[in-house]
Amino acid sequence: MRRPEYDERPKTNDERSKFGPSSFVIRRHMNKTNAMRLLDAQKISYTTTVYDDAGEFHSADEAAALIGAPVEQVYKTLVVLRESSLPRAKPMLVMIASHREVDLRLLAKSIGEKKLRMATKKEAEQLTGAQIGGISALAQLNKGFEILLDKPALALETIHVSGGVRGVDIQLRVGDLIRVTRAKIVEATEETRNERNQGTVEEGDSS
Repeated sequence: MRRPEYDERPKTNDERSKFGPSSFVIRRHMNKTNAMRLLDAQKISYTTTVYDDAGEFHSADEAAALIGAPVEQVYKTLVVLRESSLPRAKPMLVMIASHREVDLRLLAKSIGEKKLRMATKKEAEQLTGAQIGGISALAQLNKGFEILLDKPALALETIHVSGGVRGVDIQLRVGDLIRVTRAKIVEATEETRNERNQGTVEEGDSS
């Protein structure tokens, strides 16, 4: 197996401000994914890491460990469906941190829906044309999805998401991700609600 080539060129001030002085790009000989092509076309700075050449399935937690990133910065993309009688009800791509689980009731309330359900593996792969573990909102634009991002992401400067195929990670600015995907900020996890309530208590604590 060919060893990865690390791009250790001096970083520009712009790159340092986006990703920090110790960031690097793993430059393996691989074809660019649709997600990368989109970012290139939009002239958005990003870094890529190939953490599994074989393209095996890894949970988001495992992916975070393999790329050496905090779990709260690595976001997984879930396919969620509306339980609606409307024939054109849009499916959703919901991005949440790797260590969290989606709260469908909370998410439904956040977007004004009565009931939601998780797509099955078969449904998710048919709708996206991608394998579970390689679904990326960056590769699904203009394909009929509503794209949602869990609120805790707003506290981050950069975020890790799937590169559109298994084993490939993309890191970019949160603001760039929101702008290019037009993601709606929602409350999708129980931790989001707990953090909000904790903040309310702290603000009202006069002790």
